[in-house]
Amino acid sequence: MRRLAERLARSSLVQNAAALYGVQFVRKVLPLVIVPYLARTLGPAGWGLVAFTQATAEFMVLGIEFGFNLSATREIARNRDSRELCGEVVSGVLGSQVLLALVGVFGMLLVGEFVPLLRQNPKLLMAGIFYGIAQGFAPLWFFQGLERMRLAASLETCGRLIGLVSVFVFVRTPNDTWIALFIQGVAPGLTTIAGLTLAYRAIPWNVPTWPQVCDSLKRGWPLFVFRSGESLYGVGNAFILGLFASPTQVGYFASAEKISRAFFGLLNPIREALFPRLSNLARHAPKDAARLARAGVAVMGAGGILLAVSVYIFSPMLIRLLMGQAFAPAVQVLRILSILPILLSITHSMGLQWLLPLGRDSDVNRVILTAGALNIVVATFLAPRFHHVGMAWSVVMAEAYVCFTLARIALGTSAFRRAAGNPSENARCIDQVEVTS
Repeated sequence: MRRLAERLARSSLVQNAAALYGVQFVRKVLPLVIVPYLARTLGPAGWGLVAFTQATAEFMVLGIEFGFNLSATREIARNRDSRELCGEVVSGVLGSQVLLALVGVFGMLLVGEFVPLLRQNPKLLMAGIFYGIAQGFAPLWFFQGLERMRLAASLETCGRLIGLVSVFVFVRTPNDTWIALFIQGVAPGLTTIAGLTLAYRAIPWNVPTWPQVCDSLKRGWPLFVFRSGESLYGVGNAFILGLFASPTQVGYFASAEKISRAFFGLLNPIREALFPRLSNLARHAPKDAARLARAGVAVMGAGGILLAVSVYIFSPMLIRLLMGQAFAPAVQVLRILSILPILLSITHSMGLQWLLPLGRDSDVNRVILTAGALNIVVATFLAPRFHHVGMAWSVVMAEAYVCFTLARIALGTSAFRRAAGNPSENARCIDQVEVTS
């Protein structure tokens, strides 16, 4: 056990996971400090407006990212030994993102003309556009591909702490909804500026060329489709509900959803640390990749069960302490969504940790897009009748479909079936991975 602990401490994979836990702390735990303050300061209706606009802006973030947080991470991981190739990848991604950002701004302004909640709150709409641009350009994928997560974690931590302090200083009344959303864009904006500055100290500066842009868009397209489908039953739920329900009911649902996903976010560092390593091993050492993937499934699954049980049991206390008595209807929503950590742990283990590194993008995309369509159809029937509760059941049904379908596909791959099942061999997985990489 002592030797195992020493090996784990020296493992760059474990160190990267630890750094990403720092990122998850500022991404998930700090918002659990900000959200209660905003919920009490803005009230259910005001908080619902912020959640609705932020969900709308997340579609803009999705467009600017265009799957680069997965495709570019994979390319950087595969070419990490070449400064020139990494520089070409970064140039192509940034050139693509500038074009996509212009399209995103136009799209947000167009949506603002047709959606009453945005048309009636122009300042909130502009804050959402700023949030979308700042969040979309964040270059965490570059450091993740190089497995230099500690540097990325330091950048994001500083930005988020500045945002936390700013919320307490500048958001004081229910009329400060736009300020609350604008400040949430400051942190990723600072991270983007600092991250790109540090990135170009490690790689050569290249003006993006049209072939590089086209190549980046081509590589990112399958994963953009994946992320687009995922958003239809993930980040866009508050937006979908806002089309059928009042801002107050959106506030109930958004509060419970943020708490549930914040708890699952505790497992994200494991997933994000494994993805670049598995992308590298899938090409050079498939057997080691399979063993590492099996270990990831076991850890993620166990963690998901523990988190789900905890959220269900403590739902009333979590809502009362974090959101206040005015959000009591959110307890039922949180209990419904408490199953998400289990479903998401399996989905991410089978999809992101295994099928995507193997290049099975089309299989994952087909499942995700089907689930997105399922969520919209079910929400159209349930949200107008049962509002926040109906939206919660719609999300769970879509995520359950993704979970079981991706698990069936992943378990059917020959490489996964051939993965070593010997406990002693699995225990040596970290050492073998370190030697291979």
